[in-house]
Amino acid sequence: MTNDNPYDFLPLQPTGRNETDTANTYAPEDMIKIYEQQFLIPVPEEQLTEFLPALKSFYDIDNHTLDVSAIIFEAIADASIIYNHKIKAGRYQLLEGLVKEELERGEDDKNDSGVDRNDSEEAQAYTLECKRTFFINDIEMPYYFNLFIQGDSYSTLTKQDTLLEQMYWFASDGTDDNERLGTINAQLADLGIRAMDLATIYQIVDYVEDHIIDDAMIETLNKLLDDAE
Repeated sequence: MTNDNPYDFLPLQPTGRNETDTANTYAPEDMIKIYEQQFLIPVPEEQLTEFLPALKSFYDIDNHTLDVSAIIFEAIADASIIYNHKIKAGRYQLLEGLVKEELERGEDDKNDSGVDRNDSEEAQAYTLECKRTFFINDIEMPYYFNLFIQGDSYSTLTKQDTLLEQMYWFASDGTDDNERLGTINAQLADLGIRAMDLATIYQIVDYVEDHIIDDAMIETLNKLLDDAE
């Protein structure tokens, strides 16, 4: 007896056939699942050439369907595929209230009369402890950081405790430290996440930096700042 689904493809219900009756059609959310499986299902190297034909056969689709699935994913999916990993930004948390910062003033900050020019010209600075949850291959990955806000500008300082934070600092250091990379991949393996090479980690970190603060968080921060002032 043969196994008709050796790669454990997700069972999906087609919505019909295409206009030329050469392939099944699927709902947009199922097209996303088909697209993701091309990258997320672990495939032994000796079976790589067999995998894509098996996927197309299982869902009875053609290359055009796969092209369309990629377009749909880019248009409506709330995640990103980076090599063989899916990453998604989850919710944010403000862990503590705003902390007013007293900035150090040097002699250069005073005018000719000895008055601190920043008293009237420079906006008050605040810090805030924050957390953003990310998901790699649907595994929750917390990311803690300190947010510094002054006027219309802000900067972040990442903690160094969680695995995702360690990945950030590894990429930021810009070193090819195989021992540190091995330690990171060992921790990923403990979570059931496939190993990453340097390029994957760099792109994961880029995604994190692009999604650490979103419009909803900015709206909340603006309300906090308005209340503080």
